[in-house]
Amino acid sequence: MTRPPTAAQRHVIDAADPVTGRLRGTEAQLAALVKRGLAFRHPRPPHDHFLTPTGHRLRETTAQAPVPEPVQEAPPDSGVFAARIGGEEGPVAGPARIREVHSAWQGLLELRRMTNPGGDVDRPCGWERAHLVRAAALALEAEGHRPAAGTDLAGYRVRATPQPEAVAVHEPDPEALRGCAATLEKAGWQAGEHTEPRTGVRYVLASPRRA
Repeated sequence: MTRPPTAAQRHVIDAADPVTGRLRGTEAQLAALVKRGLAFRHPRPPHDHFLTPTGHRLRETTAQAPVPEPVQEAPPDSGVFAARIGGEEGPVAGPARIREVHSAWQGLLELRRMTNPGGDVDRPCGWERAHLVRAAALALEAEGHRPAAGTDLAGYRVRATPQPEAVAVHEPDPEALRGCAATLEKAGWQAGEHTEPRTGVRYVLASPRRA
């Protein structure tokens, strides 16, 4: 990159999806970001554009700077993707959502290919280790697991834990809980069932596999 991006290009970068780095902008803006090494065009339809690791670093640098207004949660029709960690209000499925989740997962696999040594897509990348809850939730939703909706007890809930590089997955149905563990193992995580000492409730503790 020989010169900093323009204000319009910087706006596109700053507005990238926080989970996958998916970009929205004009063809000219996206092409310019690709030329600068800040974005790449996904080879599979619908050929969305995503931030490269360099683009992610630039966006995170911007995010750390003071902004005139606090960042608000995007409205449902804004087109901004967010992995469902369980407990959100509103519908949990639908054709449009399925397409978004599939595209986000493919984008994350591409990020693994670009950032992991040897292009390894079978284990989590640095971004996932920095966003454990969202990364685990995306892996579960991409495999078709149902996130809990609102106060509904049914469905998975992914939560942070005091343990470094580990998340807890809660799912009241024992078979579904085992399925969550299997999905995370398949996605490159180490996952195992545990029991909460005080309540006796079973849950899955998962952490990104390093090798």
